[in-house]
This record gives sequence, structure tokens and C-alpha cells, in this order.
Amino acid sequence: MISNFFSKIASFNGKYLTNIHFPELMWTDIVEIIIISVLIYNVLVWFKNTRAWALMKGIVVILVFVIIASVFNMSTILWITRNLFSVAVTALIVVFQPELRKALESLGRRNVLSNLFQFDAARITDELFSDETCDAIIHASYAMGRAKTGALIVIEHNDSLIEYERTGIAIDSVISSQLLINIFEHNTPLHDGAVLVRGNRIVAATCYLPLSDNRELSKDLGTRHRAAVGISEVTDSLTVIVSEETGKVSVAMGGELFRNVDAAELKSKLELLQNKVYEEKKILFWKGRARNEKSSDK
Repeated sequence: MISNFFSKIASFNGKYLTNIHFPELMWTDIVEIIIISVLIYNVLVWFKNTRAWALMKGIVVILVFVIIASVFNMSTILWITRNLFSVAVTALIVVFQPELRKALESLGRRNVLSNLFQFDAARITDELFSDETCDAIIHASYAMGRAKTGALIVIEHNDSLIEYERTGIAIDSVISSQLLINIFEHNTPLHDGAVLVRGNRIVAATCYLPLSDNRELSKDLGTRHRAAVGISEVTDSLTVIVSEETGKVSVAMGGELFRNVDAAELKSKLELLQNKVYEEKKILFWKGRARNEKSSDK
């Protein structure tokens, strides 16, 4: 009986399993699978973090109705769908235009090759601004917070802020805490709008910033905070916000808002932007922990 059982298994294997042909897997196929997986994951994350997620859910609802119409052979709906398909593709590009622009800008800001490999020798990176500038911004922010004076300070990083600088009044002055406090003082000509900082200088005041349309932001946030998040969504700048109502200090960077930060937290975020870091770089090696790793003697 047992022998019959195994003979049946053997005959099954010989009859069916021998007809199964597995495709030959090359190393290029594995690379393609990895690349496609990473792209799909990033596209889904991008959809989730933008308005595109809500729009996609609306499109899915429409597709469900089209499938139902196809199952029950609703000819009129199917005729409308076929004739509107070409127009719908163009409409999607128009609807998703802000999200597509942000995605392409984000991709353009990333130096893909330099994130994977290093080609230059060890060096100390150039700092974006001095420690004195960092201390002046921190001192002014919390002094204005205690006085309930609203402020919006945008610090330029790699992406140029000239487009927004042109909307304000040129100043071109060395940063000091007294100057920042005086600019944002109530009933002064320059207090309304944002101050733009480039390096160790204030380049402009009363600048207009794009407002964020992120619906996940708290409803109790005013125009000042939405403008700070808005500029951080389209550039890699860092914005310090002082609330006029509460006197609390917040920071916007990378499309995120960090609310009610203390002086130590603000200093750490400014130091990240300051880029005063010793980088040990070897010729052509895969980047890992060595990137932006502080030396022990710093």
C-alpha cells in the first residue's frame, strides 16, 4: 500500500512537474525588480503625503462605477467613458500639476550619484552661516516670543530664494538679534511678512511666501505657520516661526512643522542646516555612516 502511494507521487511528478519551466533569472532581472520596487514604493509614499492620495481615491470610485457599468453592459456609460478617456489623461496632468511639480523639484534637488559614491578626499565642509548668526537668531526668536511679537525668519540653504526675495524690500545687512527684533516690532514698516537670511546676512524683509495646502495641518494655525510650511515644501530652507498669539517658537523644514521647540532643539536644527561638519571622504566608496559624521575632536 505504501509502495503504491509513493509510485503515484512519482507518476504525478513525472507527469506534471516536468512540464513546469522556470524562466532563467539574470542579474539584470534582479536589478530591474529592485528598481521597480523602489519606484513603486516612493510613488505610493508620495501619493500618501500629498493631496494626490485623496484625488486617487476619487478616481478609484469612478473606476468602480465603470467596472459595474461594464459588468451590467450599460452601453451609454461605457460610450461616455471611451470618448472621455483621452481627455481624462490630459485632465489628470492638469489636476496633479502642483504635486508633479513638487515631486520633480524634490528629485532635482537630490544629487543621486553623490548620495551613493564619494570621489573627493577628506575635507571640512563650508559652513552655511556662523555660530554668531545662529546665536543671534535663537536669541531674537525667544526674545520676541516673550514679548508676543510674531516673526517669520527664512534661512536659505541650497535652493535659491531670489524668487521670494523680489517680493520684499532689500536690506542686505549683517544679522544681529537687535536688528531682527526691531524689524518685527509692531507697527513698523517692515514687520509684516518674512525675513530672508542668506549666509550671515539679512537680504530682504516683508517677503511673501507660498501658503501650504496641506490639509493635515492643525486648524488653529494661522497664515504665518502655513506660509512657513509652504516655503519648506518647495525649497530646502529652514523657517523659524514665532507665534504672535502664544509666543511659542516653531520650525518648518522639509514640509514638516515642529511646534513649540525649545532653544536647544532650535539650535540643533540650525546646526544641521549650518553644515559645520567634518566629513571623512575616501575616493570612490559606498557612502554609509561616514557621511556627515562628526569628528571626535569637534
